[in-house]
Amino acid sequence: MARHTSEFLRQRHSHVSLRMAASSTTTTTTPALAAPRLSSFANPAEFETRPTMSDAEKAFVVGELGNQRSLLALCDSCYRDIPETYTDSLPLQLTDDRASCSACMIMDSKPEAFTEPFLAFLRENPTVFHAVDYFQTKMTSLGYKELPPREDWTGRVEAGGKYFVTRNGSSTIAFTVGKAYKPGNGVAMIAGHIDALTAKVKPVSKKPTTAGYVQLGVAQYAGALNETWWDRDLSIGGRVIVRDESGKTTSKLVKLDWPIARIPTLAPHFGVGMLGQNNKETQAVPIIGLDNSSSGAVGQQASEPPLGPVGSFASTQPPKLVQLISKELGLRDYSHIVNWELELFDLQPATVGGIDKEFIFAGRIDDKLCSWAAFQGLLASDQKEDDGTIKLVALFDDEEIGSLLRQGAKGNFLPSIIERTVESLCGDKGKSFGPGVIGQTYANSFLVSADVTHAINPNFVSRYLENHAPRLNVGICICADSNGHMTTDSVSTAVLTRVCELSGCTPQVFQIRNDSRSGGTVGPSISSALGVRAADAGMPQLSMHSIRATCGSLDPGLGVRFFKGFLDKWEKVDAEWQ
Repeated sequence: MARHTSEFLRQRHSHVSLRMAASSTTTTTTPALAAPRLSSFANPAEFETRPTMSDAEKAFVVGELGNQRSLLALCDSCYRDIPETYTDSLPLQLTDDRASCSACMIMDSKPEAFTEPFLAFLRENPTVFHAVDYFQTKMTSLGYKELPPREDWTGRVEAGGKYFVTRNGSSTIAFTVGKAYKPGNGVAMIAGHIDALTAKVKPVSKKPTTAGYVQLGVAQYAGALNETWWDRDLSIGGRVIVRDESGKTTSKLVKLDWPIARIPTLAPHFGVGMLGQNNKETQAVPIIGLDNSSSGAVGQQASEPPLGPVGSFASTQPPKLVQLISKELGLRDYSHIVNWELELFDLQPATVGGIDKEFIFAGRIDDKLCSWAAFQGLLASDQKEDDGTIKLVALFDDEEIGSLLRQGAKGNFLPSIIERTVESLCGDKGKSFGPGVIGQTYANSFLVSADVTHAINPNFVSRYLENHAPRLNVGICICADSNGHMTTDSVSTAVLTRVCELSGCTPQVFQIRNDSRSGGTVGPSISSALGVRAADAGMPQLSMHSIRATCGSLDPGLGVRFFKGFLDKWEKVDAEWQ
């Protein structure tokens, strides 16, 4: 039940006529939001005839205000512009102060407004598949239309439209086309990655019971199973391939909400070091249960037999895990599970911390932080009548293992989407499509390679290059590397510095010392393949590649402000160059 003050109820009554007047000019009723996922109410077909969202309504969805637990403040203007079906069940109050209006704070890119939505995103979307599903759902709720990659796009893409495409369920590209777009105009693009270090369940994950423990066969993805993974509360999630009675095969998402696995350390009393000396194949095997049937103890039952015949997928997995996943998906026949891609994840929820709650402590910050902020920046970006560019955000899988495979940044996902989009728009504008217009498009484009970078660690200050020590809760960091691990140069640095100036952002810089090893990003691969101007820029964090990392509580919002600023200001900044 909503908590309403008497003053609020009085003002609400006075706005009834305004609500009715607004609804009388609208031919399509705005659907109600469904809990708990704010964007799950939407039907893409509704946006064929639905009026354009107001800024306040868009801010309500972008900021996930419908999921807020605390009292929601709305100014009079936003209250009238947000459909009543959104707000009826929420505890809210009217305010005369626009600076305290929750929707206005989102529209103005106030950093503090994005802290809780980012925390909720991390808590609810532990795997790359869940993250892509989140982005798809959010885009649909804001009127983005999905472009099926296996179908012809002729006539489907038009100026002023909003679209998205996914690949493998683990990568996604979203973009808007400016209302004043002409073929050959550039693309303002941001590319990041949404994969994270993890431990993936092996194709045959069933292992012999050892000393009464049921263990799970997992393989490290990138640098996971390091010492930060020991003694952590690990759960499991991912996607499951299911074939029903009719023979139809689909992919379903699953995640467990309690820890089922743990990698136990050995006590120091045994005299064996535990820091970096352990075999990841034999000494970092998670335990997921007990089986003391071989102990001879009274009351112990025999080990469970495999589920399904020899050669079936179910027979290669721990029986209780198959039963558990089947129950979560509502499956009664274990043979319906054809395969799965499951992984372990740290279940401890993302949270704010510090004396003044100035930190975020969470898993998978690298690089959900920049990817989420860039995505939010696109959703919140302006759509003006004179916008002539394509604004695009590409979120890739597999960056942590070299950006290979079809869903990685080194694949053809991004160039194929850009080229198919330009081809469709050429038909819409009556211009011939070919290498010339594609070359012109790339020459007019700019890429921001968005990935987290290293915040200065106060216990290891000497490991940082002087004057290249990013701080939390300050702003975007422009990253350079003289050996080509970053794609930044003097021109692209000047471009991003100008974007910061126009967007009210404070830029920082980072380069690693000569006696340290630099990491890589998706930037060099994409910029070399497309030939676009590019720079690496991201938000700083502590404890990179740990199962649990730290960033500033304002950093998600500061990222949104910068990435939105880049998408909205790029055309203006580009016009300033000769």
